[in-house]
Amino acid sequence: MQIVVISPESVDPREVASMGAFFDDGLERYHVRKPSWSAADLETWLGGLPPSWRPRLVLHQHHALVEKLGLGGRHEKDWGGYPEPAGISRSCHDLNSLRKHLHRYQSLLFGPVFTSLTKPFYGPSPDFPWEELKAILTGPRDAGSARVLAVGGIKSDGLARCAELGFDGAAVLGAVWNEPDPAHAHRALRKAAAELGAARNAA
Repeated sequence: MQIVVISPESVDPREVASMGAFFDDGLERYHVRKPSWSAADLETWLGGLPPSWRPRLVLHQHHALVEKLGLGGRHEKDWGGYPEPAGISRSCHDLNSLRKHLHRYQSLLFGPVFTSLTKPFYGPSPDFPWEELKAILTGPRDAGSARVLAVGGIKSDGLARCAELGFDGAAVLGAVWNEPDPAHAHRALRKAAAELGAARNAA
């Protein structure tokens, strides 16, 4: 199971050092989500990061900076109204969107799977069709299918449920940034995800 980390929305003095630790531990994708930042502020911040990190950064806003700075790609919102896919990943919040975009992106972030750790009272609906989701995720998947990552309230103890539903991994935010040591939290998540992935492959 893959673990992807989403950035804190605002300034966090731990962020850059933690990013270095994440990448040292093998993180493939770091989603930069700073909705209140201007393009100029975001460009300045990105410009201060090691250039070797740039291919692993996926940008949620100010997508023109992706090409300008040589970043890893753009992430699109589910309600963005994009006529054609231009990013490598997209958020999906319902099954129709998931089906529609399953062969149009490299990865999809689907959720919320659990109650959010950063947005109080935001979680899955009580009548969400989990078995229908599981049928999509565990059904035939060809080489062109996107990797589908669970998002929303994901912690180490929720990864087993994500694996049971058929997710390919998880995108985490609060599980890392709500902890005093983000690097340690990320390492624990990766360890749990690797163990689950190995068990699923052996089954």
